[in-house]
Amino acid sequence: MLFPKKVKYRKWQTRRKNPNKIKADTRGLTVAFGSYGLKAETAGRITSNQIEAGRKAISRNIKKVGKLWIRIFPDRPLTSKPAEVKMGKGKGDIKGYCAEVRPGRVLFEIDGLSDEESREVLRKAGAKLPVKTKVVKRD
Repeated sequence: MLFPKKVKYRKWQTRRKNPNKIKADTRGLTVAFGSYGLKAETAGRITSNQIEAGRKAISRNIKKVGKLWIRIFPDRPLTSKPAEVKMGKGKGDIKGYCAEVRPGRVLFEIDGLSDEESREVLRKAGAKLPVKTKVVKRD
């Protein structure tokens, strides 16, 4: 699983999640490395476990023929308090890392497969993620 080697601040403040104010992403919008990409249509937080699940789904299906690029990295810490603990007493411990994704961001890219195979592989990977996705082709 992916996580940063070193971080300046162990815990981050929580961002507000108003769905009306979530704007489209400005970077990572186009397919840059491969010929097909998986693009996020909604905003969300993708944990390192979910990225790994998507990576496994893709690599299992492309075998040794295709190549894969992961275009997101989980650098945001997620905290949680243990179950059945009373309110207060500070912020919870770090349970993992996530990547914050906004609409339009390309998450995965693949190359070296046919049109039909590429779409099917990326569709399977999109099923593992908590955001709505679509398969896009390089311009």
